[in-house]
Amino acid sequence: MTERVDAIIVGAGVVGLAIARALALAGKPPLILDGEAHFGSWTSSRNSEVIHAGIYYPKGSLKARLCVEGKQQLYAFCEARAVPHKRLGKLIFAHGEAQLGELDAIVGRAEEAGVRDLRRLDGSEARGIEPALDCAGALLSPSTGIVDSHALMLALLGEAEAHGAMLVTGSDVGRVSRTGGVWNVHLGEDRDAAVASPILVNAAGLGAQRLAGRIETLDPLYVPPLHLARGVYFTYSGRVPFSHLIYPVPEAGGLGTHLTLDLAGQARFGPDVEWIDTIDYTVDPGRHQRFAAAARRIWPDLDGIRLQPGYAGIRPKVSGPGEPAGDFVISGPADHGCEGLVNLFGIESPGLTASLAIADMVRDAL
Repeated sequence: MTERVDAIIVGAGVVGLAIARALALAGKPPLILDGEAHFGSWTSSRNSEVIHAGIYYPKGSLKARLCVEGKQQLYAFCEARAVPHKRLGKLIFAHGEAQLGELDAIVGRAEEAGVRDLRRLDGSEARGIEPALDCAGALLSPSTGIVDSHALMLALLGEAEAHGAMLVTGSDVGRVSRTGGVWNVHLGEDRDAAVASPILVNAAGLGAQRLAGRIETLDPLYVPPLHLARGVYFTYSGRVPFSHLIYPVPEAGGLGTHLTLDLAGQARFGPDVEWIDTIDYTVDPGRHQRFAAAARRIWPDLDGIRLQPGYAGIRPKVSGPGEPAGDFVISGPADHGCEGLVNLFGIESPGLTASLAIADMVRDAL
């Protein structure tokens, strides 16, 4: 027998859980389905846990707007619900004088996106804040921070469940059919639908395109390609002489190998960018030398022996190598014509920062 619910969300990462909370608070408590044994097992648990300021994204893009909006919402949410977080601030540095012009370009893009708290520092000013940083100049972003992503997801899920939402893990969606104005979700190879709803949200992250391909009435023209970009982190065992997040000027495909800190003050360097064909979280210890060289551009006195393979994450990109960076794709009924359906594609960084703003956008689209 098919169970009828107010809404169905496929994907229990930070964005799916934020959407679940938004719908539950709006009186449409969803059933949240996830194929893994635990929520947040993919991208949401394999990132830097940085609360981004919204500095890098093109004016008018969803990434720019939702990051700036979401940052404010996220800080307020964390403060109100005691989710561990810190406004550490970030330095974006130019390694040499030839890169100083790139700092000016970053300021221009940030101001267009609504970020107006960046402070320009010369080399001596930057070293006054971070004495161990070798740079010709830097930008200080005071609104960049870090958050405990697991605690954040627990808080989002808890609030959603308190308003009627339910999470069911280990649930792989085999196909989605449409009858009588509702979406019928079939699990695995089951012929009969397990659950049905007038609202279906595809927040499956790395699996969003695969799931979209299983929605029988959705035109494939509205499903962008998926490009997998693996980013590896190396962790540092021991204290580091930094109290801010440290980023180089961006490089193609990402923000360059940077130093981030967790809430205990432990450091990690990464991520790099490697285009791959299948989901693979392997961290190759043989890349140590490359990571050590990149890390020493931030901290020349780094002890390479203390730098160890950490973990990998995979960015679900909608643009491939050599292409302009893609934006978030939040595709609702006004786009594809399927009533009650929202698909989310390419929700990579700054997806965690933007999660609450993304959730509001999805709620409004429905």
